[in-house]
Amino acid sequence: MAASEKISDIKSKGTTWIVGVLGAIVVFVIFVLAQWWGREPQQFNILESAISQAGLTPEPQPDAENTEESEHGASSAPSYEILAKELPLGYTYSATLAHIADTLLNKSGGYITNDVAPPGVLLDNITSWEFGALVMLRDATTALRNHFARDQSQSEQDPDLAVAEPYFYYEPNSWALPATEAEYEKGIQALHKYMGRLKDPNAAKKAQFYSRADNLWQYTEVVIKRLGDLSTRLSSNASSSNFAPGLTEMELEAANDKVAAKVTWMEIDNVFYEARGASWALLHILRAIKHDFHDILLDKRAMRTVDIMIRELENSLTPTMSPMVLDGSGYGLFANYSLSMANYIARANAAALDLRDIMNRG
Repeated sequence: MAASEKISDIKSKGTTWIVGVLGAIVVFVIFVLAQWWGREPQQFNILESAISQAGLTPEPQPDAENTEESEHGASSAPSYEILAKELPLGYTYSATLAHIADTLLNKSGGYITNDVAPPGVLLDNITSWEFGALVMLRDATTALRNHFARDQSQSEQDPDLAVAEPYFYYEPNSWALPATEAEYEKGIQALHKYMGRLKDPNAAKKAQFYSRADNLWQYTEVVIKRLGDLSTRLSSNASSSNFAPGLTEMELEAANDKVAAKVTWMEIDNVFYEARGASWALLHILRAIKHDFHDILLDKRAMRTVDIMIRELENSLTPTMSPMVLDGSGYGLFANYSLSMANYIARANAAALDLRDIMNRG
């Protein structure tokens, strides 16, 4: 009897051990996937992306040490810069939007916001990043449909852009019937149809792109509101409380009512990563604008202003040194990541205000 009980006890312990090992393996795999899927996508070269989508192939450059030009200290222009001149106006901007959308769907882990199983359902930071990038993609696509691709307010809208824009406004967290990815993919395909008509001089209905000051001014108005909202929410964290010595309790309560609602330390990381996603997308959109609106920016002497916006957004994407978003006080032991991010976005917003004023001048 004792022997059978001992055997049963050994089997029970063996089963427990096997279940424990399998559980540990599952947790380890989920942890590794979470680290991989939670990575922010790298920046991309907008000209290389546009040239690739246009089907152009850069010629291999000769070795600088073996060229006669290099002996005289001169060098030829990069192959991508040469090919970029063959692209029609607006193609780089449209290709950038398509690449941003494609990145949302095909980055490490794919599109995560609509995941219903771990580890995706547990990754709130990267889903916030996706939402920030998605908002900027929607705004830029709307600007393309309503402003950049139309000669005037009474002109006909582009048929492919009229299809593309609504797809990007589909709910971001639908996992089936239809899935969000399927709808966004249709938007990308419609963008590519518009780009194909831009590039094809023999298209039955030629696509248009108008790089005018009034068009850019209207889009900049939207960017200002987006950046202002992000900057305000990033600054409204728990550590930056509204405290003023000498005020009565009633006066302090009235003052608090005038400021934005506080964002708790449990939520500030989501706002932070939303701002990171928005900055990433807007950075590439501004680089595309700098290329396709090159002439008007030079004519209005606004190139420097766009460069300032790009520089501040690049600074806002500096890699963080902590595995979590810190929420320290302004002069405390730990940094306050949200306030640092708010500072860069506020500077970019100030430059956007200048750009709006410059574009609005006659």
